[in-house]
Amino acid sequence: MRYITNEQGERVSVLLDLDAYNRLANPLALDEECLIGLSPDELQALADSKLAPAAQNQLDDMLVRNAESQLCADEIANLDRIRVNS
Repeated sequence: MRYITNEQGERVSVLLDLDAYNRLANPLALDEECLIGLSPDELQALADSKLAPAAQNQLDDMLVRNAESQLCADEIANLDRIRVNS
């Protein structure tokens, strides 16, 4: 990093190397979990295809309990809703 100064010695600009610039200009590119470069349609398809981990755990638990006939009516309705929307 280098500073550009005016005649009075005041810093007026900064020169960055390309790596430093890229880190500052696009910090999300360094995050492996960010979905950069996907179109809105691709993001929607991904969102429709996968449940969040907590929701998946809840679904797995409900499926096991349903197989054992241990769900109440509200839980059965919730399970049916999840199945329709998945």
